[in-house]
This record gives sequence, C-alpha cells and structure tokens, in this order.
Amino acid sequence: MSEYDYDELGLVAGLEIHQQLDTATKLFCQCPTELREPEESTREFTRYLHPTRSELGEIDQAALEESRVDREFEYLAYDTTCLVEEDDEPPHELDAEALETALEIAQLMDMKPVDQAHVMRKIVVDGSNTTGFQRSTLIATEGEIETSEGAVGIEDMLLEEESAQRVEETDDGVRYSLDRLGIPLVEIGTSPDISTPEQALEAAERIGMLLRSTGKVKRGLGTIRQDVNVSIEEGARVEIKGVQSLDDIDDIVRNEVARQAELVDIAEELQEREASVGEVQDVTDVFEDTDSGVISGALNSGGSVTAVALYGFDGIVGREIAPDRRLGTELSDHAKHHGAGGIFHTDELPAYGVTEDEVDDLREAVGAGPEDAVAIVAADTDVAEAAIDAAAERAATALEGVPEETRDANDDGTTRYLRPLPGAARMYPETDVPPVEPDPSEVPEPELLTDKVERYQDEYGLGAGLAEQVAYGEYMPLFEDVVADGIDPTLAASTLESTLTELRRDDVPVENLTRAHLEGVFAMAESGDLPNEGVPDLLTALAEEPDRTAEEAAEEAGLGGADEEEVRDAVVDVVERNEEQVEEEGMQAFSGLMGECMGALRGKADGDLVSELLREEIQKRA
Repeated sequence: MSEYDYDELGLVAGLEIHQQLDTATKLFCQCPTELREPEESTREFTRYLHPTRSELGEIDQAALEESRVDREFEYLAYDTTCLVEEDDEPPHELDAEALETALEIAQLMDMKPVDQAHVMRKIVVDGSNTTGFQRSTLIATEGEIETSEGAVGIEDMLLEEESAQRVEETDDGVRYSLDRLGIPLVEIGTSPDISTPEQALEAAERIGMLLRSTGKVKRGLGTIRQDVNVSIEEGARVEIKGVQSLDDIDDIVRNEVARQAELVDIAEELQEREASVGEVQDVTDVFEDTDSGVISGALNSGGSVTAVALYGFDGIVGREIAPDRRLGTELSDHAKHHGAGGIFHTDELPAYGVTEDEVDDLREAVGAGPEDAVAIVAADTDVAEAAIDAAAERAATALEGVPEETRDANDDGTTRYLRPLPGAARMYPETDVPPVEPDPSEVPEPELLTDKVERYQDEYGLGAGLAEQVAYGEYMPLFEDVVADGIDPTLAASTLESTLTELRRDDVPVENLTRAHLEGVFAMAESGDLPNEGVPDLLTALAEEPDRTAEEAAEEAGLGGADEEEVRDAVVDVVERNEEQVEEEGMQAFSGLMGECMGALRGKADGDLVSELLREEIQKRA
C-alpha cells in the first residue's frame, strides 16, 4: 500500500487509552482484582439485557442496534464474586486507592482535577456488564503531552469499571467471566491533534510510559487497550476499538486512511454511474438444485436465499479498500452482525459451488444487468432477511462516502464493522454512588520512567540497558521496594530481568512465582543464607511447587549456604578426581574444574569463595 499525503487528505486522529489499575480491590466493591480461570467458577447465572431511555427520554442508537439481536448472556461467578458484581446489591463508594492513582496520572499529564466527581452510567447492552451499563466518572480535564511532531492535548480522563471478560460464544449468546468485571480502569482521551500515523504511535507510547511511571497499573496482555479515532477531510469520524498492541497503532491509522480514501473514490464513481440499491427479494427458487454447500446447507435446514440488486455496482463490490478487504467485506460484516455467515456477490461469482447459469438466473430474478452487482445471503429465513437488509443499507451508504461508525481492530492492522457510533443518549447519572471531591494536594507526583533509568545508573551503578529493562519492566515496583529494604540493586535487577527471563525460556513456570516468593529469595541472599549462585535453583524450586516459602523450599532442596570447610572439602574432592589433569595443565585446568565444583555444590556456595579455594588447591599440586 502506497503512503498517502496525510496533510493533503486532512488526517485528524485522536486516542482513547484504557488502562487497568493495580489496586487491591475493585472500583465499587471489596472483591479482589486477580483474574481467575473459567474452570474455577463455582456457579453461573444468565441475563437478558435491553436498552433503557436516558434522562431526556432518548435511546442510544448503538445500544438499540445491539439489542435487536436476541441473545442470552451467561456469567461465570467465583467464590470471590459478590452481590455488587451480580447487580443484586447497590455499588459501594468509589475506591479511594483507584482515585488516588488516577490523580497521580492526572499530574503527569498536567491535567486539572474536577472539583466534584460524579459517577455516571454509560449504557452497554452487549452483555459485558451485568447491569446493562458501565459506571464512569470524570476525574480531570485539559492536559497535554509532547511529541516530536508537536503537543497533543489530553481532553479528559475518566475512572471506570472494567467490563466482564468474554469467554466464548454459545448457541444462545455469549458466556462471560465476572473475575475482570469492576477492576478500576482509567480512560484517557486525547484531543484530535494527531496528524500522522507515526505521531499516533508516539503519543500512545508517551501516555503508556506516563501510566507505568506510577507503578500502580496492571501489566500484561489485555490490561491496556487503545481506541483510535480517525477521519480524513472528505471522510467521517470512525472509532476503532480494542487495539491490543501499541505497535499496531500506526498501521491501524494507515489502513483506516486508505479505507476512507478508497470509499470516497468509490462514492464518486457510483455517483457518476448514477448507482442505486434495489429492493430486497427472496431468490430461493434460483438455487433449489444448487451444488453450493453453503446455500444447500441453509435450504436443507428450512432456510432461504435473499438478494438485493446493486445497480451500477459491477466491479466495485469486489474492489479492495484495505489489505485483503473489499467493499463486499464491509457488506458481509453488516450481514454477520445479524447472525449470517456472510454474503456472496456477483463480483466473486461463479464460485463456491455457484454456477454461471445460476448467476445469470439470479441477475434475471432481481432485474440486474451486466453493469450491476447482486448480493445474496443464505441462512434461516429470519436471519437471511435481516442480514440482507443490513447489507443493502451498507451498500446505500457507499453512495454517500464514509459512514460514521465504531469498528473493531483485527490482528493484521485492518478493521471490521462493530456498531454505530454511540451518542450522548447513552449517559445518565448514577444515583447509588455519592459524588466525591478529589484532593490532588495529598497526592505525590510520580517519578517518570525516563528519570528512573538515569537514577538507577547514577545511584545503583546499573548499566544503561539493565536500568532501562528494570524501569520499564513489570517488576519495577518490587525492585524499588526490595532495594529500599537493603537488597543489593545489581542482584535484584539481574534476577528480575535476566534470571527470570532465562528460567522462562527453560520452561520453568515462573508465572507461579509471587511477590512473597521473590522477596523471600532476596532476603535469604542478603542475609547470607543463600549464595547468589543458588538464586536460580531456588526460584525454580518455588515455581514448580509454589505452596512453600523460600526458606522451606531452600531446606528441602538443600540450597542453604555451605560453610568454608564444606566448600573446601567439595573443591578438594573435585581436584583429586582430576589430579592427572591438574598436574599436566596446572592453572589452565581452572576453568573446567570451576564448573565442576559449582555443580558439585549445587548453588550452596558463593562463586568467589569457590574460585579462591580452587586456585589454592591447584597451586598446591601444580
């Protein structure tokens, strides 16, 4: 795909960053914020959700469209699930720890906290909240961050409750897990100041660095999500949801610019052709004897085939508008939203078992000529009718250009239709939670990660690479805590960023290691009860059997520190076993014997002591 002149196209973009906070409890209850495995659930219950009117009596269009699909939502509950999470009890007061962290973030972005924070309800009827809405609170406004291409304004920051985690699609709807529901989340929205894909990526990286500087945000896949708002001058505002990786943001923006530019060109060509969208028709008779597996499968199940003539669309439905995506893909996305598997269209037929004769009969049935296209859906009758209606509506908007909508990010940097853009009608006040008055004067400003890197080098003597790994790594808060307790900074840094990485590569289940495990290992090393060389072995033992303390695991594995006499005995034994080599090579035998000595001691002794004693024993015999 060729690069566009973004200034000429009038690219305008903004970001919404959603970051989970690492608090002890959830935003409106005292349940823990740890994720669970679905197999751990102790019970489940189901709900059906419907949109409600706002305070002004309006219904949000996005919620209304979502509700048109009748779905059952099943929720997995756990031994930690409470009545607030089940929506059987009013929410408690806003979590103080989450509010304090949000105020720290506001300071880092030069934002102005609100005088009084009011909790609002945001209508969500996709099942991701048991209530049918998400609670959201405006905390601060009017901030700014710097990028190499200029300042980017931060319009607002909200403190929200995280949604439930989607587990899987079911025959009747969707299954969700309640472990994630209610985890505190900040949503940070930038101004539409971003004018290139590269600036979008840089702004996201800057915000990510500021968030991690607090040391109070969750890390790992799914804990941070980026939404990107993109438009070009002749296009429309499109909100792209769920960008999981920062590295994808520039590609997402590039592909969306290309999609909108192509849709603008398509609209111009369709208008020149005086194109139009015909009436939806039932064309089941055309395919009564079809060899198409998809169509015959639908008909054999009692379904039907619906069609719409797209006059003047020949060759355009199959036109590529983004990598591996065509206008027909857009029509198909809308059809899928109503339960269909997708659409077939004449720009790609005959194919999929549909013959050329069937294509001719189809064109004749709907009154389409060679300059026209036809789209069809084969499914259960109700689904086929709703799906072809949706595809026809999307085809009609192609005559106008780019529709405003919310889209979902794909793994390849492209996007697909999700729902219409939400409006103001989705927000209304939460009456069960009293407002709070944020007090930023009590909140210290966090140290930036960039400043931490410099301090770790100057104060602790860490190399530049290791200092950056620690500062930006998930163990940064633990590193700071253990160093403050007197643990050697080099030992702490190398263990957290190098040793754990090496163990993970060796398939050691380091994810089982808790903060208490790591603190216990560091304490034993600092007290001299565990040589530094024994740290990897002890971590391995704890990871493989995590229901033990560091002291218990060290005792069972025989990893306690050996005294000098025990170390000398082990060294002498190695030297005597290799006496002939020592006599022939002298000190040149040191390197090979050192490894053998360390192996014999199995991490019980400090390497410097072993080296000293081995040199002595070799010199005696050389």
